Amino acid sequence: MRKAGRVVAEMHAATRAAARPGVTTAELDRVARDVLDKRQARSNFLHYHGFPAVICASPNNMIVHGIPGEYRLKDGDILSIDCGAIVEGYHGDAAFTMGIGDIDRVAEKLIRVTEESLWAGIEQIRQGNRLNDIGLAVQTVAEGAGFSVVREYVGHAIGTEMHEEPQVPNYWPGRPGPVLKTGMVFAVEPMVNAGGPQTVLLDDGWSVVTADGSLSAHFEHSIAVTEDGPEVLTLP
Repeated sequence: MRKAGRVVAEMHAATRAAARPGVTTAELDRVARDVLDKRQARSNFLHYHGFPAVICASPNNMIVHGIPGEYRLKDGDILSIDCGAIVEGYHGDAAFTMGIGDIDRVAEKLIRVTEESLWAGIEQIRQGNRLNDIGLAVQTVAEGAGFSVVREYVGHAIGTEMHEEPQVPNYWPGRPGPVLKTGMVFAVEPMVNAGGPQTVLLDDGWSVVTADGSLSAHFEHSIAVTEDGPEVLTLP
């Protein structure tokens, strides 16, 4: 899983470097494919329930699962890239959100707070803690900054499949959940909206946007529970 995580980190670095005004999201997908080919890894997104690409590219008010295509990035956009890799049968999965050119203060704060909420959740991934301590930490940071947390889409365990049980909500669901144990691995992925938490699924059957048109940011890492605390597998 460390090997798969390193490939995902490289996909992130390559797409981040390529994302600038004038570039299409389809071109970013090709950049990510080149990394997979170079590392002889497989995509866990491509053909997943029919998904046609190796990255999800979600601009502005699109929360998750955007299909790369002819959308051309412009100055002031924010863009979420979500991608994964399979190496020797094991999965990595991670996402980040970045600004394109000069972005406004709300967008800048949203990106910063969403990443901070992810790291607050990661701090809870320690043996003996409860699963839903993760979501409580995410929610506390995001809502404390005046933003809202998406409820319909959540994180998950990950291993020999991309999506394994249990799910990892980004909020406190009213119960503590199972005890965390060494060897468990989770993909924690807060999706935070500048407006309300409500979502709408578009007609393509994949792309999810904010119901009120507000901006949304998304960050994710795959993290292992170890005896020494959380180990983030999808960092460079």
